[in-house]
Amino acid sequence: MKTLIKSLVATVSVGVLAACTTAAPSGAASPAYTVERVTFSSGGETLVGNLYIPAGVDGASPAEGVVVTGAWTTVKEHMPSTYAAEMAERGHVALAFDFRTWGESGGDTRSFENPKIKIEDIIAAGEFLAARPDVSGVNGLGICASAGYMATAAERSATFQSIALVAPWLHDAGIVNEVYGGPDGVAALIETGRAAAAREATTGEPQLIAAAGPAGSDALMPGVPYYTEEGLGLIPQWANTFNLASWEGWLTFDGIRAALAINQPLLIVHSEAAAIPQGAQRFYANLKGEKDALWLEGVTQFEFYHRQDAVIAASDATAEFFARH
Repeated sequence: MKTLIKSLVATVSVGVLAACTTAAPSGAASPAYTVERVTFSSGGETLVGNLYIPAGVDGASPAEGVVVTGAWTTVKEHMPSTYAAEMAERGHVALAFDFRTWGESGGDTRSFENPKIKIEDIIAAGEFLAARPDVSGVNGLGICASAGYMATAAERSATFQSIALVAPWLHDAGIVNEVYGGPDGVAALIETGRAAAAREATTGEPQLIAAAGPAGSDALMPGVPYYTEEGLGLIPQWANTFNLASWEGWLTFDGIRAALAINQPLLIVHSEAAAIPQGAQRFYANLKGEKDALWLEGVTQFEFYHRQDAVIAASDATAEFFARH
C-alpha cells in the first residue's frame, strides 16, 4: 500500500513548496465578522461548526450564506475556516463544520472518509443555513476532495443556489486506476478496507493509520507539505488519522458523474500544477448549465489551502461568481 500512496503523492505534484506568504490563521476573527459556534443534526448525530457572520448582518439585514468544505481527512479548522473567513470578509455568512466522525462532531467510527455520509452532512449544513433569519440564500464552496461531495449535494438538493469548487479533486474509475496503481492496486486497497471494516465490527475499534507523516512512513500521505507543517495543517484540533475502512467508499465514488445533472451555476478554480486537473476538465466539459472557470498558473494543490495570493484569487472569483448568480 505504501507504494500506491507514494504514487498518489507524486500525482499531486507536491515537489518543494516555493517560499510564500500564507493566509490569515484559520478562524481568526476580524472587525469584518464574528465567529459563532453552532451545532446541527445529520444522520442522528450532532455536527459542530463555526459560523462566520459579517458585521451588520442580522435578521433585519440578511446576507447570502455559503457552506465551506475541505480536503479529505481534514477538520473545520483547516482550509474550510481559511476560506470561510475570506467569504465572511466579502459579505457572506459562511459555515465551516466538522463532518460526522471528524473533529468535534459525533460518530462512533472515527476518521471515516465516507462520501455518502459527507454528502448527507453537506445537505444538512445547507438546510441549517437556509433556516437562519440572517441568511437570504445558500451557496456551496467545496475544496479538494469535498468538491465531488459538494457537487453531488447540489445535484440532490435545491437548497444550493450556486456552487464553487476550488482545487477540486474530481475522480472517476479511470482516474482512480491511474492514481492508485491500476485495477490490481485498487482491488488491493478495497480488500484492505473491507478487512478493516470487518475487524472494527468484531472488536469495536476503528482501524486507524496516520493521515500524514514523515517521508518513508506508513502514513496515508507521507512526506507531504501543509499537513506536516505546524501552523498550517498540523494543528491541535486534528487527530491526524485515517480509517482504513474508508478505502472502498472513496475509491468507488465518482465525483465527475454529478456534472451531468447539476442545474446550478458552477465555478471551478484550479491550476495545471495542482491535483488531477484532467478530472476538473472532464467535469467542466460535462456541465450543461451556466459555468465559469479560473485557472491559476503554477499553484500546487497544497498552496491552494494557505498561500495568500491563491486563497485571495479563489475567494474573489467565488464571491464575484455568487454575486452574478
